Amino acid sequence: MAGSGALRAHLVEARLAGRIATTREQSLRRYRLFAARDPRVLLGLDPEADWSFGEVLRLMGRRCGVSADPAHTSGRDVIDPARTVAALDAFAGRLAAVAARRLPVLLGTGHPHRLLGFYAALADALSAAGCPVLTPAYGHRVDMATRFGVRTRVVTYVRGVALMRETGVRGASAEGGVHTHSPLPVRTVLGVAAAAGGPLPALVIGDHGWVCGAGQLGIEAVGLADSDDPAPFVGQAEGRLSTVVPLDDGVRSVHYRPLARYVLNRSCLSG
Repeated sequence: MAGSGALRAHLVEARLAGRIATTREQSLRRYRLFAARDPRVLLGLDPEADWSFGEVLRLMGRRCGVSADPAHTSGRDVIDPARTVAALDAFAGRLAAVAARRLPVLLGTGHPHRLLGFYAALADALSAAGCPVLTPAYGHRVDMATRFGVRTRVVTYVRGVALMRETGVRGASAEGGVHTHSPLPVRTVLGVAAAAGGPLPALVIGDHGWVCGAGQLGIEAVGLADSDDPAPFVGQAEGRLSTVVPLDDGVRSVHYRPLARYVLNRSCLSG
């Protein structure tokens, strides 16, 4: 999948963009929560501006292509595939710049069952290009709030990608990996790295709290985000994140492979 036209067709066919599974009701609810600064949707970001619901909605219309009409309150969300492709091009540009200087990178995901393969392909290519792929705080425990109360999770790495696991789970796959929006994992990882004297990443690649938490700490971050997650896009608008790619982050993992190939080709990292 070398061309942007083929990629756009794939995005729509796999429902990564175009009409996606995320509902309009879910997106609007989360935009309101963001405007109210609910920590569950801030993902570790502390916005500089007071973002109203209307401002968040208009931003998501510009960045993702969702309807900016507040009277549109039901149905499925729509992400403009042209915006997704343009953001993937910018994403690839940041990878190319880091690879050219062989700078250290950190990759982490709150969607291990969906996005691990995408990030792992990037980690492999960046490592082959001479970038140190950092893995600090392996095995560290983090107490995290969940719907069921505070639960202890463990930092682990699979193919160079950080994720949070249930305690007591081992292996080289996403088994036991948990879905999380929390910024606590990246704060823990970066804190351990700093305490050990580094190195610290020049770029964090990921989603949810991994990129918003890193961007809030002043580390360059690029990532993926769904239409119901406004925090990364606000972070980009305020200069905390470099690039955010709008797409559905909950489809089958196999559908993200062509995106990884496209990014690596565009960044001249495909080998």
